Formats: sequence, C-alpha cells, structure tokens
Amino acid sequence: MKTETRRIAINFGGGYAPGLNAVVTGAVLAARGLGWDIVGIRDGFDGLLFPDRYPEGGLMGLVPGIVRNLAGTGGCILGTGARSDPFHVRSVNADNIVEELDRSDELLALVQKEDIDAVISVVSPGALGILLKMHRKGLKTVCIPKSVENDVEGTMLSFGFNSTLSFVAEMLERTRQAAQSSQKIGVVEVLGKHAGWLALQAGIAVCADAVLMPEIPYDLGKVATALQGNFKAGRTSGLVVVAEGARPLAEPATASRVDAGVKATLSPGATGGSGSHVIDRSGRVAEEVALELQRLTDRETYPLVLGQLAKAGAPTVVDRQLGLSYGAAAVRAIAEGRDGVMVAFQAPDVKFIPLAEAINRVRAVPVEGGFVQTARCLGISLGD
Repeated sequence: MKTETRRIAINFGGGYAPGLNAVVTGAVLAARGLGWDIVGIRDGFDGLLFPDRYPEGGLMGLVPGIVRNLAGTGGCILGTGARSDPFHVRSVNADNIVEELDRSDELLALVQKEDIDAVISVVSPGALGILLKMHRKGLKTVCIPKSVENDVEGTMLSFGFNSTLSFVAEMLERTRQAAQSSQKIGVVEVLGKHAGWLALQAGIAVCADAVLMPEIPYDLGKVATALQGNFKAGRTSGLVVVAEGARPLAEPATASRVDAGVKATLSPGATGGSGSHVIDRSGRVAEEVALELQRLTDRETYPLVLGQLAKAGAPTVVDRQLGLSYGAAAVRAIAEGRDGVMVAFQAPDVKFIPLAEAINRVRAVPVEGGFVQTARCLGISLGD
C-alpha cells in the first residue's frame, strides 16, 4: 500500500447518469476506511478553475455522514460538468470575443495547491482521452466509466445503463398500449449514437416489431414487410424502436429535411448538415423512419423521442450496487499504487485497464451475438 496518499478528490464529467451519488458514497466510505480525506470537485474541474462561481467554494468536503444515505438518490451532489475540458476552456477576452484557452498546467498547479494526491474522475467515454492527457502531464488519476448506452469498451456493464434500460422498457410498454388503442405504429427513438444495446435489449423486453441500431444498417422496405405480415396475422398496431445512431442502407426518398436556416457552423458538434436537427439531432431518425414507414405501410405512424429524459430518476438496485463497487474499487486502485487506469467490471470481478487501452473504442453489439439471435428468434425485424 502507498502510504504517502493523504487526500484524494472525486469529480464528474460528461453529463448525468443514474447512480452518480452511489459512486460518491462508495469512494468516501472506502477512503475513510484508509484514513484518507476526500473532497469533491464541483462540476468536473470547474470547482478548481472557477471557484468564484460557487458561494460555498469549488471543493466540497465529503464525510460518511453526508453521503451514506445518497446511494439510492437521483441527481449528483457535485454536479456533472458536462463541458469541462481543461485543454479547451471557453472564456471571453477583453474584446468580448469567445476564445478557448489551455488551462491544463494551471489545473495541475491548483491540484497541488489543494494538497490533492490523486483524482477519481467519473466520465463518459469521450472524456477518457482528456484524462489520459492530464495523466501524461502529471495528474495521478483513476477513471470510472459511465454510459447509459453501455458502449464503453473493456467493461461489461457501465453504471447507469441498467436504470436507463428499465425506464426505456417501461416507456416502450406504454407506447405499445397507446399504439394499440389508436391502431397506429409507434416509432420510439432512444439513446445510442454508436451502439444499440439500449434499443435492442429494451426492444427484446417488450417484444417490439422492429429494432433499428447502428450496428446493422436498415432497409425500411424490409421493416415495412415485417409490419405488414404482423398486420395480416391479426395485429392492429406496431412498435418500432430506433437508436439515435441507426443508419439506413440508403437515404429514404421522402426523408424529412426541414430547412430552418441554421448553418452547421453554429454548432460545436455539427456534422456538416443543415436543418432543424443540426444543433439538437434528437428526433431526426424517429421522424424520418416514421414518415417513410407511413408511406410504405399506409398506416398512420407517430414518432416519439425519449432522449435525455431516459437518464432521469433514481438508480435501480443494480446500478446502486455497481456504483458503490466502482467508487470503492477506484480508491483501492490508488491504494495499490495504480495510476492512469480505468475501473472495469468484468464479471464477476472489478479490474483495472490502462487508459490508453480504453480510449477511442466502442463496445458495439455483436451482430452474431446472443441478443441479436434472441431478437431474430422472437420475430423482431432488425431491418436487414
């Protein structure tokens, strides 16, 4: 065990996921068990870089009495710092122009000034690379992956996924009931830019008519044929689940392209297109799929978008347990002298993977895997 560690910190980046407070609880209880002090950095690294924003200070002292009852609650006691990147900190200069500054060296100095020996960062896949760069500059760090899409390579289950999956399945069941009462086809878009775990597993849970996901480019003609077959067999409605990253084999001839006069250059995350979905792309796929299926089936459709709503609420028992385990394991990694690693759940163990092996990779759904085979056996069309 490393005896020089006396004070560690924990922060969150990349947006909200159910179970964040459970991670805090796990880390605090484990740290206190070693006799260490632990503090929380508010809103990613903003608590250090912008302390004046916080009347009570950018750091929060964390003790068991504060966090012991937080594990089952929603929200995040520290804030999530959705856009916190110390290498590209946006600020307004003297000419009132927004510019990006590299404040990474300043951040390292602030960490040292606060006598913080190591930082546990709970981040989404896209932020792992940022922490790797900070690690190479001297930050002692252990990362915990969070993803409601379960797309983090190296870990079988990201905390937050189970809670989101349960909510999405419930909403799909309600959508089915609404579709049955109105005899329409419900097209529900769920989170999943790069991986279709959420769409596929939720779709299986409710026996949807079709599931469209990034791993399998879809042909809506085949989806329409499957729906027509179900109608002939006596069904009066349909349910199609679409991951937001699903892509067609070819662009639909009647795809909706509403020109709102918004230029792609206005959006930091723009992909080059223009129209009503440039800045907020949620709903685009559901809208296009619903419109084309209505044309192909001559049945009325209605698109729904769960989007960020699926992340809300308290965590399930699975995510509470997983969050506690991740938080405690991160402290154990520091105690064992590990640095620049990501905590990974590889059933039944929690292991540590070098950050360099975890970045820029996506845990996609195997197209010949068990879940895909289950969906096909249940008669769920995957659009291929």
